[in-house]
Amino acid sequence: MKEQVQSYLETHKERFLKELTDLLKIPSVSADPAYAKSVHATADAVATALTAAGADHVEICQTAGYPVVYADKIIDPSKPTVLVYGHYDVQPADPMELWDSPPFEPVIKKTDLHPEGAIFARGACDDKGQMYMHVKAFEIMMKTDSLPCNVKFMIEGEEEIGSENLAAFVRANTDRLAADIVLVSDTGIISNDTPAITVGLRGLSYCEVEVTGPNRDLHSGLYGGAVANPINVLCEMIASLRDENKHITIPGFYDDVEELSAENRAAMAEAPFSEEAYKKALDLKSTEGENGYSTLERTSIRPTCDINGIWGGYIGEGAKTVLPSKAYAKISMRLVPHQSSDKITALFQKHFEAIAPPSVTVKVTPHHGGEAVAIPTNFPAYIAASKAMEDTFGKKPIPVRGGGSIPIVAMFEEALGLKTILMGFGLDSDAIHSPNEHYGVFNYFKGIETIPLFYHYYSQLFNNA
Repeated sequence: MKEQVQSYLETHKERFLKELTDLLKIPSVSADPAYAKSVHATADAVATALTAAGADHVEICQTAGYPVVYADKIIDPSKPTVLVYGHYDVQPADPMELWDSPPFEPVIKKTDLHPEGAIFARGACDDKGQMYMHVKAFEIMMKTDSLPCNVKFMIEGEEEIGSENLAAFVRANTDRLAADIVLVSDTGIISNDTPAITVGLRGLSYCEVEVTGPNRDLHSGLYGGAVANPINVLCEMIASLRDENKHITIPGFYDDVEELSAENRAAMAEAPFSEEAYKKALDLKSTEGENGYSTLERTSIRPTCDINGIWGGYIGEGAKTVLPSKAYAKISMRLVPHQSSDKITALFQKHFEAIAPPSVTVKVTPHHGGEAVAIPTNFPAYIAASKAMEDTFGKKPIPVRGGGSIPIVAMFEEALGLKTILMGFGLDSDAIHSPNEHYGVFNYFKGIETIPLFYHYYSQLFNNA
């Protein structure tokens, strides 16, 4: 099978690359209603690609927001079924001026990390490039008559805004989505010569806060010093959320945090990591975080509280001596296994309101959240993914915990009773959610080459279980 996959891939590489760049040209920004037509156009393009690859029952399923693209190929109901999840929406490209090339005009450029070239465009890695690997891997299996099991696709258009309507879709379609494992490529590897499989994700609690002082903007000379400045107050409140050890001060925040054993922490530390290279890549003089934990631990097994945006008052050209009426911030908390996003949101809201001085009023608006997940490494699907990556990379992948959140993974387990395999091929340096996002040509083709092998090994292991 491996030779068939490689032969077909080699023959069709240029077409596979062109199809991805065409998809990347469509600005499917789900967060901005101005791009609504483009988001729907991308759903159409994904459906067309799945049909061409050989799927049956391709359908653009309407939701209260953007549609879910569903497709399947059932070769034998007695065989195992893989449910592929991905998303076709992308993050906003702002700030546009920081892009070296237009975000929706894909270009392939060679870099030190990507001597074969990398595709620079919004969504190149997150998640159009990684999602489209599955479409092309499926095409290869269909065209070479080597699909060993059933496959279903569920590609959504709202992941970047919290998958607001996906849970309702999943719960309304549990029979249609019935499968044995979920397969997702929205994660990464350690490097192009060190494969990895993500076995844990952090959860998320995301809130917006509003601090109000006077009933209107005031002259800072006439009122400054006598009336509370909401921006000053907000900054003081935010600063108090962590102590001198970078420990989060919200009462009850750590009550349910999973504490890893020294043995597990030592195993994590075996993953190749250079603190100096990490700092150099980010132009940092030093890292910082919760005392007593390494950089890798701080970004994977420990919870966080971060300010994602803060604003208020006058920010235009020149000076305006104003004491603002309101100040705002967006705050995210990354969570670890056993922490409940609803509980943490409630604890944050109670605490933030409690620490506000009487000179202001505070409003906390919860946004989306999700639960952390931990994935076992001793069941057939993980073993199959590990064997597939070992075949194509030449070395066994390292199980790693990711710092990001994919809230729907926990939802799949709750609603469908399914574990998820997170077999991604991106790199930390791919600048997802940032200007100059890119995805290596090597990584794109390596994913297409590896995915069919996962199906092959999973079918074998499933039937022998």
